[in-house]
Amino acid sequence: MFNNELMADVHFVVGQTGRTQRLPGHRYVLAVGSSVFHAMFYGELAENKDEIHIPDVEPAAFLAMLKYIYCDEIDLSADTVLATLYAAKKYIVPHLARACVNFLETSLSAKNACVLLSQSCLFEEPELTQRCWEVIDAQAELALRSEGFCDIDSQTLESILQRETLNAKEIAVFEAALSWAEAECQRQELTSSTDNKRKVLGKAMFLIRIPTMALDDFANGAAQSGVLTLTETNDIFLWYTAAKKPDLEFVSQPRKGLTPQRCHRFQSCAYRSNQWRYRGRCDSIQFAVDKRVFIAGFGLYGSSCGSAEYSAKIELKRQGVLLGQNLSKYFSDGSSNTFPVWFEYPVQIEPDTFYTASVVLDGNELSYFGQEGMTEVQCGKVTFQFQCSSDSTNGTGVQGGQIPELIFYA
Repeated sequence: MFNNELMADVHFVVGQTGRTQRLPGHRYVLAVGSSVFHAMFYGELAENKDEIHIPDVEPAAFLAMLKYIYCDEIDLSADTVLATLYAAKKYIVPHLARACVNFLETSLSAKNACVLLSQSCLFEEPELTQRCWEVIDAQAELALRSEGFCDIDSQTLESILQRETLNAKEIAVFEAALSWAEAECQRQELTSSTDNKRKVLGKAMFLIRIPTMALDDFANGAAQSGVLTLTETNDIFLWYTAAKKPDLEFVSQPRKGLTPQRCHRFQSCAYRSNQWRYRGRCDSIQFAVDKRVFIAGFGLYGSSCGSAEYSAKIELKRQGVLLGQNLSKYFSDGSSNTFPVWFEYPVQIEPDTFYTASVVLDGNELSYFGQEGMTEVQCGKVTFQFQCSSDSTNGTGVQGGQIPELIFYA
């Protein structure tokens, strides 16, 4: 009977004018599946119309809801899930709404987190809202540079700009706000002049913590953007340099950002004169977590023969697919401490799947190494599990070796 004219006793004209679709329905089936349809067809204020117009729901989303009501089948796609969630909320079909939220949570990434944040607030989905904030905080620069950021409404923009835990350089926040302002000018059919960008930003401009930028970033970026007045530019330069600082409308305290946590997988470390060497071979370990986290980098051991500089190529893979990599240098002071090496952007890690952390080191051959490794480590509210990796060609495994720490946000 789903989407079938046979015995249909009502029709829905769904969608906006010019893009409507006429869909058949059966009052009894729909009333059983939705209290809103029950009230519409059999309630005290029921209207006995043969054709019902629904301009605010997309046809594909309405069909997805009908399929669930008729067939108990959930058919979602990235293109229609938000519209289906709207339909499920409107017609009070809670199980379908929950399935939509679950779908959105599993497909959540820095690319769509800002758009989903604005939608989750609209749909009053606090769990989804919280998940969006987790991604935006940890992968702030990726989220701010995404195309979706320019599509958000001004209220969501302000909530992001005033976020204390945003893990981004302030120049990246400033540039993202200008990109949003340019898109907003187009939406309002204004020319993309600096005056109009400033106008559409309004009070959101003062949520950008311009005085906390590095002086180079301010001088070469914000000061020359044209969106600041001459007085503001002058006052901010004085703020950087003068002993007596002027009063500013901009927030002058830097954001707190996120505090990185460290999962240490060895109970002790050691060195022996002929034990651990680096000859361009790969040290690798596999790990899994029970909650979504964001891996920001690794803590690595350094030289056991005095201070030395290392070149480190770090990688993070999932089932052979490269998710993040970076090539950087770090200085080891000859102690048994670990030394952080960071990815360019934190990498999102989903629960209950094994990932491979790898490093290839070039530097002083003899180094410290971990021992008494643990297969399971509880770190705050996150449990890490470790297992050996077939990519490891330099001896690192669960019991001993390199990559003693995973640095993460949770």
